[in-house]
Amino acid sequence: MYARRRHVYFWMMGICLVLFVGAWAVVRLFSMPVAIGMCVVAMVIPPVAAMVANRRGPEDRWWDAPSGDPQSDQWWDELDGRKRHDER
Repeated sequence: MYARRRHVYFWMMGICLVLFVGAWAVVRLFSMPVAIGMCVVAMVIPPVAAMVANRRGPEDRWWDAPSGDPQSDQWWDELDGRKRHDER
């Protein structure tokens, strides 16, 4: 999943770059409002791309991975109502 999110991020950032460069290199010669509109759209893409790249999917099991601190892991397991494997 990480590779797919990374590819989507780079595609979105590439589109952003094309919009900025195209707006001020070509489109501004024909229509300034369209060039400004393209820049406004390009301005929204980077935050959305960052959200897409950092999104966690249901297969990303980051929340139940042990932290490495036995006391903290025991505390969280107790809060979640789970028994640890070594406490049978």
